[in-house]
Formats: sequence, structure tokens, C-alpha cells
Amino acid sequence: MCGIAGIHGLEGLSDPENIVRRMTEAMAHRGPDADGVRRCGNNVLGHRRLSIIDLSAESNQPFTSNDGRYTISYNGEIYNYRELRAELKDVVWRTGSDTEVLLAAYERWGSECLDRLHGMFAFALHDALTDELFLARDRMGIKPLYWYRDDRHVLFASELRALLGTGLVPRRLDQEALIDHLRYQTVHAPGTMVQGVRMLEAGHWMRISDQEVAVVRWYDAVNSALVEAEGWPLERVHREVRERLGRAVEKRLVSDVPFGAFISGGIDSSAVVGLMAQASAAPVHTFSVVFDEEEFSEERYARMVAEKFRTEHTAIRLKPSEMLRMLPDALNAMDHPSADGPNTYVVSKVTKEAGITMALSGLGGDEVFAGYPVFTRTLSLWQKRWVTQFPRPLRNAAAAIIAALHASSTSVKMGELLRLGSFSVDDTFPVSRVSFTDREILRLVQLERLPTNQVGAIMHDLIRTRRGHRLPLLSQVSVGELSTYLQNVLLRDADQMSMAHALEVRVPFLDHELIEFVLGVGDRVKYPDTPKKLLVDALGDLLPAEVVHRPKMGFTMPWELWMRNELRSFCEERLTRLGSRPTFRNGAVAGLWQRFLAGDRRVNWSRLWSLIVLGDWLDRHGIE
Repeated sequence: MCGIAGIHGLEGLSDPENIVRRMTEAMAHRGPDADGVRRCGNNVLGHRRLSIIDLSAESNQPFTSNDGRYTISYNGEIYNYRELRAELKDVVWRTGSDTEVLLAAYERWGSECLDRLHGMFAFALHDALTDELFLARDRMGIKPLYWYRDDRHVLFASELRALLGTGLVPRRLDQEALIDHLRYQTVHAPGTMVQGVRMLEAGHWMRISDQEVAVVRWYDAVNSALVEAEGWPLERVHREVRERLGRAVEKRLVSDVPFGAFISGGIDSSAVVGLMAQASAAPVHTFSVVFDEEEFSEERYARMVAEKFRTEHTAIRLKPSEMLRMLPDALNAMDHPSADGPNTYVVSKVTKEAGITMALSGLGGDEVFAGYPVFTRTLSLWQKRWVTQFPRPLRNAAAAIIAALHASSTSVKMGELLRLGSFSVDDTFPVSRVSFTDREILRLVQLERLPTNQVGAIMHDLIRTRRGHRLPLLSQVSVGELSTYLQNVLLRDADQMSMAHALEVRVPFLDHELIEFVLGVGDRVKYPDTPKKLLVDALGDLLPAEVVHRPKMGFTMPWELWMRNELRSFCEERLTRLGSRPTFRNGAVAGLWQRFLAGDRRVNWSRLWSLIVLGDWLDRHGIE
């Protein structure tokens, strides 16, 4: 796990190596073990290394092939590198690294090597014969890759801050991205908060030359789904899920450094730990964050799982006040604004301090196995689609009545759903996931018309253009979750906040072979009566019954209480500066804050907190 950076097009740059070195230094936290910068024709590649596989200096990067033609800068892990190495029989190997295997695979198969890779990755590869750069990103978008292009140069890096550190990227706010963030508390790829900076999308590669920058999709989960699985017998489906998840966990145990697993005591992390224990000869190291306050703590369940699988367990006790003290550091570590980022920062910090460099996580279980309320809500709406046959004026009136009787953010969202012309997944999902509705945003910003809804555009592409409508309804929600919230919030948080502490996080639930199968499984099997029923049944008696039937919690902190008390001045300062930006209407942001303080249930704390984090990030990075 590492950080990569580089430039194509060196004309007019007096010291391009130093520019790339500044980029890698801005990401030093991603790779404390080694760094390197290398000029390759009209390009410079840079690298920061966190050593996980083959710890020797011979595997440092940028890494060049035996014949000198190809040079690679790579971030990630290829879990099946040993199998690929055995297949590449005629290569004279210099290291035991997956980096060298990836380079040899590209030499042999070109861009088609991507189809053979099992892992998480973002890499840049230079071809000295053509002086072109080939960049690629993994199927699910686990590892990030940002890029920027002007008239003479193309820059790329694992983090946005590295691009800003070059002085070549104007620090201008992208107005469409701002609206996207207001809608969904994030910016969806390929956009970013900085004008002109793009993110290479998941499952895409790009080729950069003096003549062009070409971007191509190389993987599509929708069209790779095993649709025939919908008709399989229940016993066979359960067996297939158990086997695929077991293989996914086992593949992710390859490491030359101490590793462990996060454990909350929930179904997803407990399943990962249980399967790790079955696959590992040595006891698994597990880590959990626990609290003295019962309403926040999952200690009982985490310890129950640790005892069942006889792990070497470390419970890291954290007081909410300690997280409050860590908040400035968490915000400073944020590479892209995220309301949930500080929580992930704390978990990563205490895990790294407990002595491990790589950890497995249960991230992705809810998205793949229908664990969120949005799944049942979407199913319920589809079953009530007859409502859309009523005249729109009648539905608008019903929405107004609901808003008047139940003054809450949920009632506002329900009103928006009632106004829809259809209850198909691509129409309801963007509303179900929205933070501020368009009506609310227009009261905040000085715009007469808002840009295209990015989640709406993504869902239309997934369901209509890429034929996601062939999938079972809950799987349509899954591909929406995987392509929006997971990729653009959870994975981004997991990467930026874990790598802030040089901690690698691996996610077995995002194994593409597992996802492709589960997407094809029918709704009756996936969710006959309770969340994640398919996963629970496939695991059999692996998990304690108390864990399976416990209420869902998640890692929560008393943010609302802090915002009204300890963080009040902190919040007010940032909201004041955000509200003074020319995009916002005079007094609109301040009005939201006052409504929150007055207890207006339509202004919940999470929506305001996203604005506070956004304002802090814009100020911190000098984005105008």
C-alpha cells in the first residue's frame, strides 16, 4: 500500500523531478518506508512505499522491467500474484513482490492483464518505446487516483493534496461539485471539489500521450453479474456464498507484516474474523474500539466473537472527549471533505498504535447483502407503485400534508418521493440517499437552476444504459450503493483516514467474484424477512446467535451534543465563512444554524455537520 504521483509533459518545467518530489512528500504518511522519483522520457514518476509484501529494498519503486522498457509506480495489493507468477514461467525474477508480477503481467498481456488481477490497485506504467503512460484503477474503486490536465501537462496522484502541492493546479472551487456535495455530502467521481481535477473512475484505465488522453471502462459489475444464479436452488446459493466469501478472506491474508482485523461485533466484521480464524494456522489478532458509555459501546458483542474464535483481542477504550481532542488532526488528514471521516480516522489511529500495519474490514457487507434501510424502503416503494397513478396535484397535496404533520427531514424526503412520476429504482434511489433536496438547496444558493443530479445520472446509466434493470430489484439498489455511497464516501474515507496512519485496510466483501454472484441472486433469497438473511444463512452456525440477532449500531459519537456545546464556536466560525462565499444566499447558512439550535427537527445535525466539514476543508486548502 503506497502513494503514487507523476507528470506527463515536462515542457516549461525547470525541475520536474522536484515537483513530483513535492507531490510524494505531501503524501509521506502513505508510505513511510521508502520513496523514489524517476524521470522516464517526457514523464516523471514518483512513489511512497508502505511495505507489505517483500520488504526488501529491491522492491522499492518506481520499478523498471529487466529490459528497461517499462517502469511502474503502483499502489495496492494483487492477492493472486503468486498464481500469476507461476503462469509467467519465462520471467527472470529479481524480487518476491507483487509489483514485479504486475509489471510482467502487463508486459505479457497489455491492458488485458487487468482482467486477471484479483486485488485493489491504482498504478501508472510508462512505456519507453512509445513514451506513453498507462494508468488503471481496480474494479471497485478501493484505491484512489486523481488527475489534472492543462495545455501542456497531465498530473496524477493518489491524493488531491499532492496535486494542489505542485502549484500547477489552480485552487478554484468547482460549482457543480459543490451542489453535488450539498445533495449527498460528497462529490461523485469523476468530479472533485477542485475545478479541473478529476478522479479516474473505478474499473477504468487511461492512456496518456502527447496526442491524447483516452479513458476506457475495463470492468462493469452490472454486466458481469451472474444473472443465472436467480434460479439456483437455495442450498446451492448458500454454499456458493460461503465458498466465495471464504476464498475472498483467505486471499487477503497474504502479507509479510503483522496483520489483524477490525471487529465491532456486527455480522459483517464477525463473519470476516470467523473465516480468518478458519483459514489461519495462527490466532487472529482482532481490534475493537469500545466506550464506557453503553449507548455507544459494542464491547460485549466484540468480546463474544473474539472468545468464540479464540483471537488475540485488543479492546481499545476511547472516551468521546478524546475523539474531540483528535478532531483537528482528523480534519487536517482529510484529503477530500467527508462528514464521516473523523470517525474512521480515530479507529485507524488506535489500531495502528496497537501495532499492526494491515487489517481486514467488514466494509461492503451492507451494500452487497442488503443491510441498509434503503433496501427495504425501495422494495416497499416499488410494491406501492400504484400511488404514481394518482394525479400529480393530489400527490403534491399529500406531500404538503405529511410535511406539515411531521416536521422532520424524513418527512421532507417522503414528500419528494411522492412527487416522483415513477417508483423505479433509478428514480427513488437518488431521493432516498439525498441530504439536502433541490428545493432546500435553492434556498441556500444563488442559482436559478441546479446542475444535473449526479446520483440520478449514475443510476440512469446503471439501470437503463448498462441494463441493470435485468437484475433483481434489491441488486439494483446494491449497484447503486456500490457506485455512489460506498465508492465516494466509505472507500474514500477508509483510504484517506487509514493511510493517514500508514495502515492498510483490505475489504473481502468487495471481492468481485463474490459481488458478481450475489448480484444475480433473487430478492426472496436475499431478503425474505430480515436484513442480510442470505449472508446469515450462508454462514450457518459460524456466528453466535446473539451477534446475528442484535440491533444494528455502527460507530457513533455524540456529535449533536458537541455541536451545541463544546464545538459550538468551532461550528459557527466555519458556517459563517462558508455562508459568506458568493455562491450562498445572504444569511441562508446562518439561518439553518439557528434553526438547528432552536431544535427544528428538519435540520438534523448530520446535514449541518457536512457543511461545517466542507467549510473547514475549503478554508484549510485555500479553495476559492
